[in-house]
Amino acid sequence: MKFLKLNPLTLRKLRRFRSIRRGYFSFLILATAIGLSFFGELLVNNRALIVRHEGHWHLPTYGANIPGRHFGFDYDYDTNYRDLRERFQKEAKGNWVLMPPLEYSPFENTPYQGVFKPAPPSWMGGPAGHILGTDTTGRDIFARLFFGFRIAILFAFAFMILTYVVGITIGCIMGYFGGIVDLIGQRLIEIWSNIPFLYMVIILFSVIPTTVSVPTRVGILLIVMVMFSWTSMTYYMRTATYREKARDYTAAAIVMGAGPARIIFSHILPNTISTIVTFMPFTVVAAITAVTSLDFLGFGMPPPTPSMGELLKQGTQTLTTAPWIVSSAFAALVFVLILVTFIGEAVREAFDPKKFTTYQ
Repeated sequence: MKFLKLNPLTLRKLRRFRSIRRGYFSFLILATAIGLSFFGELLVNNRALIVRHEGHWHLPTYGANIPGRHFGFDYDYDTNYRDLRERFQKEAKGNWVLMPPLEYSPFENTPYQGVFKPAPPSWMGGPAGHILGTDTTGRDIFARLFFGFRIAILFAFAFMILTYVVGITIGCIMGYFGGIVDLIGQRLIEIWSNIPFLYMVIILFSVIPTTVSVPTRVGILLIVMVMFSWTSMTYYMRTATYREKARDYTAAAIVMGAGPARIIFSHILPNTISTIVTFMPFTVVAAITAVTSLDFLGFGMPPPTPSMGELLKQGTQTLTTAPWIVSSAFAALVFVLILVTFIGEAVREAFDPKKFTTYQ
């Protein structure tokens, strides 16, 4: 297909990226993890994938809650499919239940020794199935890390896109028009940059009612982070636009009657793609680090949203009694950040024109 065809220069940069093994394999690992997280409910869940009951098929994973009474239990809330599987196995009537590989939800509280407290990993003598143990309220740590990773990476991508849209647009306008537009823009950015981000988050989330839905609170957090994070990209794009505006192809476009919007977004912006692509992985790292830090301080994702920062907070409070909480969360966070950093270094090296340009 013609619109999917890449130009030779882009293909050469992609080949250079692939030749940088550390970054390329980090990209493959991260892409695989992100792909698996999109189907997380099929891999980590306390709801069955398939239930075969008296000749009928049920798919509870993405369907409505099926009350236990439907399968012969004496309660009306959602069925405990692990108990249902054990009952079917004892009855041996041809009914069966297919569960995900990890049979626990990130929101499910599992008692340990009769109370809701941290349970050690199964390989340390803890309950079977909890490969990383449970947190302070009996929720499976692996499940919360798995879905916490999905939320964090999606949040980071949304943060990157919105930050780039605002920063690139304002930076290109300042660099193209220059003069009084650039001067006023720089002064306003300097004033805005001096507003303390953390204090604004604390004030804002202290006045938001607890009745506000979780998606709304997450959206507010995303908007607030973007409002205080777009300024750095503006400076890079302003400088790049100044440089590209002085080139001959920009003057030719002006002579041919192209307007400012067309020149900026159709001519100048494509020629600054190296700057944009190079900073993408590091923007993702910054977003993951920021939201994890806010979760650790209690001003990030609203509870009971799975979060690596929330687990780190629990872990520091139970460092001596349940060290597996902080060690698991810390290892997961470091692993993700290392992968993204390796990708960023490889992208920067592959798109660096000075490193791969030769003059003859």
